[in-house]
Amino acid sequence: MKTDITKTNNAVRANSLPNKMGGADPWVSLQALTDARIAIGRSGGSQRTPSILDFRLAHARARDAVFAPFDAEKLASEFKDAGFETLILNTKISDKSSYLMNPEGGKELNEESKKRLCEAAKTWDGVNFALIVSDGLSATAANENALETVSELVKLLPADKWKISPIMIIPFARVKIQDYIGQILGVRHSLVLIGERPGLGSPDSLSAYFTYKPRWESVESDRNCISNIRMQGMPPKIAARKLALLLGESLRLGIGGTALKDNIDDAKLLES
Repeated sequence: MKTDITKTNNAVRANSLPNKMGGADPWVSLQALTDARIAIGRSGGSQRTPSILDFRLAHARARDAVFAPFDAEKLASEFKDAGFETLILNTKISDKSSYLMNPEGGKELNEESKKRLCEAAKTWDGVNFALIVSDGLSATAANENALETVSELVKLLPADKWKISPIMIIPFARVKIQDYIGQILGVRHSLVLIGERPGLGSPDSLSAYFTYKPRWESVESDRNCISNIRMQGMPPKIAARKLALLLGESLRLGIGGTALKDNIDDAKLLES
């Protein structure tokens, strides 16, 4: 069967595969709905050069997000400009290589920071909600999305029920740092906003984990999580609305983790 060269070239230019009739692949229309690599086309038996270069660029961005510097002082300054008190603390990890090789070290504060936290907490009268921000595996995520998420969340939490700590900014932390700090402070809830492991299409994705009655013995099933917080995923404002609703239900029912069911209609969050 003779190939229609014109149609084939048009299909390639549209970043698609020609179908059996020589037309454009109908999958192409789905590209606008997802960052996933679908209908990327081919050249002979291989991927097209633009697709290969795009993949390599995405991989480079993901690596850059992991190793990008996290300027805790700069982020603290931005929070202060937005009206928040802050406290910069440090884990037992002091560099990214150690962080990647030694996950346990990011779960606890070093001794100096532990002493500073205990001293500072003496003036935090009535605090029942510990709020933590960390770069995790993507400093880009924390730098770009943490401030807006926190700002929107605080607006939605009733001040008479939620006594929020100063924003604790902790480089090289792991999710479990919220249990460690929660136990020291004796708070009712703890929340950590932390950079996710970058995907090939999402180097700036932030996660929010909260725990009801956090203690060192808390396990992963005691947490609730909202992930993919970023403008191309769940925008910070929408994530804050969902967090506020989940936290409110956690408080009302006195539960958290797998016992707390997410029955929220995300479509309605977009409408509100």
